[in-house]
Amino acid sequence: MIIDTVNGEEDECLWSKFVTRRFSKWEIIKHYDRIERYLNVIVKGAVGTFARGPKEDICINLTFENETVTDYLSVLQQKPTPIKTVALEDCEVLSISHNELYKAYESNPYNLYIPKTGVEIMYIKKYTEQIDCLTLSPEQRYERLMELRPHILERVPFKIIASYLKLTPQSFSRMKRRYEMK
Repeated sequence: MIIDTVNGEEDECLWSKFVTRRFSKWEIIKHYDRIERYLNVIVKGAVGTFARGPKEDICINLTFENETVTDYLSVLQQKPTPIKTVALEDCEVLSISHNELYKAYESNPYNLYIPKTGVEIMYIKKYTEQIDCLTLSPEQRYERLMELRPHILERVPFKIIASYLKLTPQSFSRMKRRYEMK
């Protein structure tokens, strides 16, 4: 998706500003109540984005290879937010700092294209997920997730998938069993 948009000399200028960062499984990429400093593209691995809930973390996003992952609210405003991102697998990401990104924008307006595309893709994904959460039954949300991410059960802990689907772990487990029996 995002990485595939790279083609041409203008792109190389912006992509040359990205650095490779690696995170171990369960390592926190961005802590709660801190400012997001990077726009990241996942090369390898899975990342969960969490909001602090009253009792436990609530998974609000799951991202995988060739997708952007960042706390957009924080990176755009350069203010802390109650969001954290965690590597759910060993991860490799390409990262560009907020400062380097804005320098690249100033040096060449074409450099806006790649981040803009990433933000648009993420917006479409999140808006669609929000509509699904409000209009589909839990079973339909589960089926949609399995269609879009057939290997998610092998990559992400069930408790996190349940949180992402807005289900209790027990409900998710029952639903998973029913789905497997089909």
